[in-house]
Amino acid sequence: MYKRLRDMREDHDLSQRQIAEYLHCTQVCYSFYEIGRRELPTNVLVRLAQFYHTSADYLLGLTDEKEPYPPAK
Repeated sequence: MYKRLRDMREDHDLSQRQIAEYLHCTQVCYSFYEIGRRELPTNVLVRLAQFYHTSADYLLGLTDEKEPYPPAK
């Protein structure tokens, strides 16, 4: 999972600081998410999935399909 967080950020040419600002946390806090030193809270996982237009399952490494699921009705 942690490699995917970094890969997604780098694929979008963003810095850790930019993602940290979006998440309202410090760059150090976000870097700990990327290296697995800190558990990723569910609300942060959801925000990142929304930001990258992907599924939480993709970020967690449960699927290789980047496309998000269709919205629930």
